Amino acid sequence: MTTTSLTPAAAPQAPVTAAHDLTGKRRIAFASYVDENYLPGFLVLLRSLALSNPSVCEDFVVLHDDLRPGSIAKIRALHPRIVLRRVNAEHYDSYKKGDQDNYLVRKAYFILDVFRIREYDTVITLDTDMVVLGDLGELLKLREGLAAVPQFFYGQHKLNSGLLVIQREYLSDAFCAKLDATGRSGDYELDKHDQGILNAVLDGDFVRLDARYNFVKRRLSGDLPVPEDTAILHFTGRHKPWQGGESGYSQAEERWREFEMSDAEFHAAYLNSSGGLHHDLLVHFGTPHVKRTGNVEYARKVAAAHIAAGDYQDAVDILSGVRIPLDEAWPHEVLGHALMSVSRYDEAKAQLLLAAAAPNRAATAYARLAQMAWVHGDNAEALKYATAGLAVDPTHRSSRLWAQRAASVPAQELGAPEDQLAHVAFYMDRQGNAGDKLLPETVRLGFGPDTTTRRWHSVHAHRYFDKAALDRVNARRGLVIGGGGLFIPDTMPNGNSAWQWNVPDEHLRAIDVPIMVYAVGFNAFDGQSYRAGRFRESLRLLVEKSAFFGLRNHGSIAKVRAMLPAHLQDKVRFQPCPTTVSRQLVPGWTDPAYREDTVLLNAAYDRAGLRFGHDYAHFLGEIAKAVRAIGAHTEVRCVAHSLDDEKIAFDLRREHGISLPVIPMYDFDNDEIRELYAKTRLVIGMRGHAGMIPFGVGTPIISLISHPKMAYFLADIERPEWGVSVHDKNLGAVLTERAIGILDDHAGTVADVHDRQRELWKVTEANAADIRAILGA
Repeated sequence: MTTTSLTPAAAPQAPVTAAHDLTGKRRIAFASYVDENYLPGFLVLLRSLALSNPSVCEDFVVLHDDLRPGSIAKIRALHPRIVLRRVNAEHYDSYKKGDQDNYLVRKAYFILDVFRIREYDTVITLDTDMVVLGDLGELLKLREGLAAVPQFFYGQHKLNSGLLVIQREYLSDAFCAKLDATGRSGDYELDKHDQGILNAVLDGDFVRLDARYNFVKRRLSGDLPVPEDTAILHFTGRHKPWQGGESGYSQAEERWREFEMSDAEFHAAYLNSSGGLHHDLLVHFGTPHVKRTGNVEYARKVAAAHIAAGDYQDAVDILSGVRIPLDEAWPHEVLGHALMSVSRYDEAKAQLLLAAAAPNRAATAYARLAQMAWVHGDNAEALKYATAGLAVDPTHRSSRLWAQRAASVPAQELGAPEDQLAHVAFYMDRQGNAGDKLLPETVRLGFGPDTTTRRWHSVHAHRYFDKAALDRVNARRGLVIGGGGLFIPDTMPNGNSAWQWNVPDEHLRAIDVPIMVYAVGFNAFDGQSYRAGRFRESLRLLVEKSAFFGLRNHGSIAKVRAMLPAHLQDKVRFQPCPTTVSRQLVPGWTDPAYREDTVLLNAAYDRAGLRFGHDYAHFLGEIAKAVRAIGAHTEVRCVAHSLDDEKIAFDLRREHGISLPVIPMYDFDNDEIRELYAKTRLVIGMRGHAGMIPFGVGTPIISLISHPKMAYFLADIERPEWGVSVHDKNLGAVLTERAIGILDDHAGTVADVHDRQRELWKVTEANAADIRAILGA
């Protein structure tokens, strides 16, 4: 393969693109054609969708040609992600049939505008005379063709037009051209039951859905009850429930009227729904309802949703706006959590102590109190609270973690301060994420072979950087900040910086030794963002203060530069993650004399909703196909960077009857991690460091892309073919083909890995020379 230099002067600049373009995550939307006459039906449709599917919140495209501002406001009040799109009535003037003043005919024409949508991978159309009664999860998982329910009255050849599930290949100029040509030719039939143009083009070629997804009212003639399994009830015909209805269908219309309610009734019904509530819906409906009622329990739910999304100040605001009774422990605990996340520690402590008085919330409250004490360097206080949490609940995992942290004895420093570098990093606990455990040591190797306390002074990023910590850092030769994706808002939130290092501006500004930001990553997931201006202010100050500011991929560089003023952007440079050049950094490293005949598979489950969306079942099924096919050539084993990573083995066994041995890498030390990855033939990994660590020790990789950073790294080494999206329609086949291709040409692929690594090493060496000059060494 032809190589291209990756030195700073010639480094490829990754384009700034939407995260979903990097992860391949499917974008899904609902769509309806709405006019003023059918607005009452659409409002009921929106309520029914939220109440029947409370965990679902996709964009909803409203096609319209004449909606008043007041009507639009009513629509927006019922859905937080409305996308308004005017239809082009003139576009259909050349069509030869139909009365443009007839709503049914206009709807049949205008709904064809849905095929002109280009922003989504899947669009689900719903008629405004429908009501959603059941789970639509199966529709959201569909990935093939154009799906619809066959017409009840006219046989299987034609589709019923109210419900369409349209995939990307139909949302295209080519398919629209077919629709237009048929429309202009007049070679179709159109009546109140039939979207004739679409049926004429498809000629029966569509995916058949069960009738329960478009159960037409006429099937209930004679006042029959609505079947229990009906997911969508469609009030076809001229008589609509909001217009007085039609005799002989009273039981069907009763189901529709279940969702004809006031905003207050609707908000309360949603907030009381069982199962998981979608963050966007919970906030959209809960915020006005809390303002209207002052209900503490609803405020707690909304605040918890804000916390889950990283909107900590919003959580503080909504709970601070209601009166919390002293004996309501859960709201006190949530408010305490929110307050500590914005660094209002004294107020948080008061709230958590109130929560600790209730046995059902005490363990969690004590664990948070232990966390705050640890953050402030008070190990004795932290151990006291963690022990109290374990006394309430001996199985409480968080209390046990803080007890272990508080009881651990830091290594005694061996060197003099003037010989040391201070090192801000996330120092992982025992049984923590294996990649994060390896990172601090590997960062240190980038500065020399001695990674011990003789040369390094550890500063845990999550501990509050107070005046005493500042003095200790200023007594050293310099400060290195690095050891993972520190630019992420929610791993250990604080209000001082809004990223992982808990440093106030005044103390960051007072650092008077050289600051070197080394191989840090911008780690926001697809669907996650930094909403706080605090982060931007802290980031700008950090760049201003830094003598060296290196990020570990060009995607992170583009994201961070976009947040900086122009005069600071050029300070941001490329410094590969040192794990990717481990063969050059680890003292005495030798490549393995032999490799085991294995392929190691890693999957990640933190923030699973952001990783998989609606596609987890698809991902698991495709991985099962690949494991069977690859397993026919080479043994496949599961490697778990953290305890949660073992889920892939459990799910494959339960759902697909595949049993894989599990390697608990979270129990390994750093040498064992490197050795395991060096002695396997291929690593298929979803975690960033399930790609970078094996690559760094010379092992071929295939990345399962569920996070932009995976694509960033592969772009930097100019091997995008070494990655495949977890959402890929043909994931199993693609993964199998690439894996077997690598195994069949293993020596050649290893040589290519070494070649790509040499380019990263050139960058690292050039940066090392600059750092030596900065440190005067």
